[in-house]
Amino acid sequence: MDEELLAHARDLADSNRYLTLATVDQDGHPWTSPVYFAADADLREFYWVSSPTAQHSLNLEKRPDVSLVVFDSTVRPYHGRCLYAAGTAQPLTGTQIHQGLTIYPGPPSRGGSSVSTADVTGTAPWRIYRAEASALWVLCPRAPRQPCDRHGRADDHRQRLR
Repeated sequence: MDEELLAHARDLADSNRYLTLATVDQDGHPWTSPVYFAADADLREFYWVSSPTAQHSLNLEKRPDVSLVVFDSTVRPYHGRCLYAAGTAQPLTGTQIHQGLTIYPGPPSRGGSSVSTADVTGTAPWRIYRAEASALWVLCPRAPRQPCDRHGRADDHRQRLR
């Protein structure tokens, strides 16, 4: 694995607060949602808190397959920085909840509010979810209209990390 690109991906996850989550309903209609997230250190697990009645949560009940993107929307045009993942997602239950809450909402510097088990269980209006990434890519970093150092390509292209 390219450790430099993995560090680039980690920086994207650490410096952005929202990911765009893509789900599909039982009839095959796509749905995207921005969610505040936190990821584990290996970028294998992405966590968020949502209402179980939100459309993306309802979609996960029928179809757990997801894709997601984390991107820096503050950069100038043609300077894109993106992290992509695909995998499956589900609400956490039992001891998984405690594990998820050791990662979500991330360090205080990210600005998220603390969440307790009581906030995501029982009659609480929220649940904690986890996407397990089976594939991970980054947009290969390069200067606009210049080829990247790794591939010699001047177009936008992804580099698979796993």
